[in-house]
Amino acid sequence: MLHWKDGQPHSDRFGDVYVSTDSGLEETRHVFLKGNHLAERFSALSAGNSFCIGETGFGTGLSFLCAWQLFERTAPAGASLDFFSVERLPLSDDALRAALALWPELGAIAGALLARWHRRVPGWNRWSLAGGRVRLTLVCADVDAALPQLPPHCVDAWFLDGFSFAKNHEVWSENVLVNVARASRGGATLATYTSAGWIRRGLQQVGFEVEKAQDFGHKREMLRGCMAQRDEALLEGSLTLSPSPSGRGKLSSSPSGRRVGMREHSVRPTIPNRTPSTAIVIGGGIAGCAAAHALAQRGIKVTIIERAPLLASAASGNPRGILHARFGAGGDPLHRFVLASYGHALGLMDEVLPVDGVMRAECGLLQLACNPVEIKRISRLAEREWPEHLMQFVDAERAAQLAGVVVKFGGLWFPAGGWVVPPKLCAALALHERIEQRLGYGVEGLEKVASGWRVNGRDTQGVERSAEADVVLVCCAHSAKKLAQFEHFPLTPVRGQITLVSESEASKALQSVVCGDGYCAPAVDGVHVMGATHDFDDESTEVRGADQAQNLSSLNEYAPALRQALGEARLDELQGRASVRCSAPGSTPLVGEVEQGLYCSMAHGTRGLLTAGVSAEVLAAQICGQLPPLPTPILEALAPLPRVRLKG
Repeated sequence: MLHWKDGQPHSDRFGDVYVSTDSGLEETRHVFLKGNHLAERFSALSAGNSFCIGETGFGTGLSFLCAWQLFERTAPAGASLDFFSVERLPLSDDALRAALALWPELGAIAGALLARWHRRVPGWNRWSLAGGRVRLTLVCADVDAALPQLPPHCVDAWFLDGFSFAKNHEVWSENVLVNVARASRGGATLATYTSAGWIRRGLQQVGFEVEKAQDFGHKREMLRGCMAQRDEALLEGSLTLSPSPSGRGKLSSSPSGRRVGMREHSVRPTIPNRTPSTAIVIGGGIAGCAAAHALAQRGIKVTIIERAPLLASAASGNPRGILHARFGAGGDPLHRFVLASYGHALGLMDEVLPVDGVMRAECGLLQLACNPVEIKRISRLAEREWPEHLMQFVDAERAAQLAGVVVKFGGLWFPAGGWVVPPKLCAALALHERIEQRLGYGVEGLEKVASGWRVNGRDTQGVERSAEADVVLVCCAHSAKKLAQFEHFPLTPVRGQITLVSESEASKALQSVVCGDGYCAPAVDGVHVMGATHDFDDESTEVRGADQAQNLSSLNEYAPALRQALGEARLDELQGRASVRCSAPGSTPLVGEVEQGLYCSMAHGTRGLLTAGVSAEVLAAQICGQLPPLPTPILEALAPLPRVRLKG
């Protein structure tokens, strides 16, 4: 919890100040920005380069905002900033807003951060800011758990922040120091407020050259350093700390390795430009449009190729889709992926398709404990603490108040849940000056060429067409199996049918999405959307009366009063829509590199509205050599090749 003392924010838990009582803004600039020579290093970047900062305590976000502000002022157009930070106890919305109000000159960018802050979830969060020029990856977890999940050699500069060792020793542990070194590039720098001798020696032991420097204000000294050389044996855990009489710990061995002066590394050399110039995305649904958007934000010219005459003509073409984040209490990669995807999807939609009640509504969503499976799942979730802005546990009485209609089950309430019009979302994602659409173009084959990849196919008139690009992303679901490179992929078609039902006087009261073994959304223009059936190995898109009856029957099981409110409906008069999604074993999408220059994002199943956005960020980060938006275990679970080979 945060409280105020003499006009400064303090932590109740750690009994320490969040920022300097002298000038938090100027001290942050002195210690972290100047201590890491960021102005010079940002200005030395080239278009297409990215720079990555790592931080061990997000706190009020002041260090992030200062780095963002400096980057905007000094970095050239086309360069981008990744900022990775960990915060075990994130501030509430109101507390963060009050703290950031201390620095009016940061008001504009602070407002952008606050708009994303309300979308945070436990675990990994990725938010794009400044039109994609700045990317914040915030991990709401213990720093000891978060840092090992970073890929090696990805960070260029460190802000070693957090409260003092006496108040918060976990952030200065042996494990933290070892993993800071493991995640650092050669020549990476660091800066920290502390000048404690044992921390200085610990940083030297894991490979940093460290020196004391003049601190800001009343403090006498700070530490800054750079990665001198790597000793893989040390990074495997040979460094140990043992207790000292003071309780602060001491090194069990002395530093080794060549000592390198700070001046040799005051400006990081420009890294090779790994960002390609052109890309082709095959598939104009939510997965393809999200991928195109992520690449265009990185300065890449993208061509979307879609066989239909319009975007979002297949599974992404439903008149409304719901934001249904169903996850469990376990820590397995799928549930962590769905949780991260939900937070990312809300932030991405805020960016491209704000809530307006026409193309998107944030009416809330109820997941009802309507059967033994759901009762068990929700009971397990209730054993953990969850942020109220993410989800709340409600009884049947409260659920009825939220829904506006009688329900006989309690369950989970997602305040930010609701619905979106998928074709509008696809159009918004594809509306970028660097994105070109080629519609009515059926792809028949891919071939590797000297310049990258060539896509061959035919237009609606049967005329042969081809296009080339540096990289190709295949996002066309089950139809990808028609391409030689994907014919062995374990993709299964899954048919789903929704039902459209006219509202009644009684059903008009429904004001939130209600879910059980299906869902029903509030009426828009006098029509409710409910669904959806789920049939494997079925590629028919014909609307079936039996499936209409099944959707109504399911509604009667989890919300009988709502089913009754809709009245009797003749099945032959109901409207509906059937489409085909695809899934892969384990119900986890296939996202990643297939072979050099060829990538895929597919098998999102019924979760595409949630998972496509963060999957697009995964691909863009891989293609451009940037910090990924998800931890290594989830990336490994998404990666297509190990799973495809295992299947074979």
